[in-house]
Amino acid sequence: MDGADGVAGALAGQGYLADRALATAVHLARTLRLPLLLEGEAGVGKTEVARALAAATGAELVRLQCHEGIDVHHALYDWDHARQLLAVRAEQDVDLWSERFLLERPLLRALRASDDGPVVLLVDEVDRADDAFEAFLLELLSDHAVSIPELGTVRAAQPPTVILTSNRTRELHDALKRRCLYHWIDYPTPERELEVVRVRAPEVADEVAQRVCAAVARLRGEELYKLPGVGETIAWARALGALGPDATPDDALGAVLKVREDLDRVRALGVLDGA
Repeated sequence: MDGADGVAGALAGQGYLADRALATAVHLARTLRLPLLLEGEAGVGKTEVARALAAATGAELVRLQCHEGIDVHHALYDWDHARQLLAVRAEQDVDLWSERFLLERPLLRALRASDDGPVVLLVDEVDRADDAFEAFLLELLSDHAVSIPELGTVRAAQPPTVILTSNRTRELHDALKRRCLYHWIDYPTPERELEVVRVRAPEVADEVAQRVCAAVARLRGEELYKLPGVGETIAWARALGALGPDATPDDALGAVLKVREDLDRVRALGVLDGA
């Protein structure tokens, strides 16, 4: 992929329409071998960037889904204690801290898989992890290596392309941000979202796709608990397409709004009247 245009073209080949700024950020992350931190509201397509990039480059996608309480045993490695116990009972002089009993987690997988080819490592929703885990990531992002006390240092043969996503439920530390390129993904304009729907849901009539994208723009102008993401836009278009030409947006409102108070507010205010 040559330059930002090459990245945009490769991602488009996988059904992801990246604007110029995002394509440039991905190109720089690959060229400079720096992690790319993508922030934005939930549902704007941050995770899909990693999926599309892996598919476009023929790389293995390794995903680490962060959550509250995640630690090194969820993210890097663990020991198979059940097998160790059985081995102790059945064998003599068994090495309990060998590869035989090692459980590979996503981060270790990403480092090792680079021996066989390119890897895209997706650290998804890093803002859900706590400060201690964020600090743990620093070694991996800086050195593309981790230390396992029983086995030594594991280093990537070639640095994986690392994409971190955050829904900004909390501020990430400066130390992590300093090691990353940063890009904010905003909601697409109605015109660009229409292009996305046409690509991702080609079976939907164009008139329906246009009505849905215009209606989603109205919803995003309201104060709702959960604004619809691009995925909900596509789902809504598909739902209305399946209901036929006489369907109204309200007929499938559950495809785009997932909070009862939002449904009530939109209907009470007549936000979609005439849509």
